[in-house]
Amino acid sequence: MYVIFGASGNVGRASIAALRRAGKPVRAVVRHAQQGEPFAQLGCSVAFADLGDSASIAQALEGATAVQMLCPVPQGDPHPERTMRGMIDAAAIALRAHPPAVLLALSDYGAQIEQGTGITTLFHYLETQLKPLAGSRTRLILLRAAEHMHNWNRVMPVALATGQLPSLHHPLDKRFPTVAAQDVGELAAELLLEENAAAAPLRIVSVEGPRRVNAYGVASVLSDVSGRPVAARELPRDAWTATLLRGGLSDGHAQLIVDLYDAHNAGHIDIEAGVGEQRFGATELAQVFAASQQDKA
Repeated sequence: MYVIFGASGNVGRASIAALRRAGKPVRAVVRHAQQGEPFAQLGCSVAFADLGDSASIAQALEGATAVQMLCPVPQGDPHPERTMRGMIDAAAIALRAHPPAVLLALSDYGAQIEQGTGITTLFHYLETQLKPLAGSRTRLILLRAAEHMHNWNRVMPVALATGQLPSLHHPLDKRFPTVAAQDVGELAAELLLEENAAAAPLRIVSVEGPRRVNAYGVASVLSDVSGRPVAARELPRDAWTATLLRGGLSDGHAQLIVDLYDAHNAGHIDIEAGVGEQRFGATELAQVFAASQQDKA
């Protein structure tokens, strides 16, 4: 049984679709009943779990041979760091009690860095807590993904309304890696499906899109897709926190993002040189933006 946590997210949905196309039995783990219906229609079994509760996670793990684990950054939480660390701890407890043959954990570029990277620091903690599971009973795959292309959807309405795309990436010509969630999910499924008895107990795989971009390029793609003129604009560093708070984030979540982009702009968020494997997705930024525009039409 392939057990997919975070099934209702973009990555989880893509992984489940790929696994079902391969004819594999899948258990989709969601939080609410209404999230489970689309997966039941795909022929999946559905489990409900509270990621903050190790007993709940353990119940979803029963009979699992392969597991895809996602501990998401909590949205709308006043203490997202504390909450996510609690989810990671709960997952580690449950996985130690029910170790699958293969465990794939969704992580981030820069997760090799211990501190000073905001949200990515939490993925470092995730990796630290799960690495002891790698051994004779469990093959652990850490799938580190670049910044997701769909994150730009958050500022797309502002960009289309004003003609200016605000960017926390400074300077605007700095190139950075991005990746489509679809490509991450499909690669995760591919890695889960691989059968290699001689594989190392710990495998680190990094994935990004077919080409690196900069903020100018993102604005240009959005202009082409939308048919409206859009220009990139550096959001001043001293305006980041206020802008994020106006967007509905808590103080704690806003600080995690500020710290992340400070690390990005200092060049720290990237693949770990000389470690693991690197893969490249095929999906272009224009395809992600076009799909987003169609969804809103």
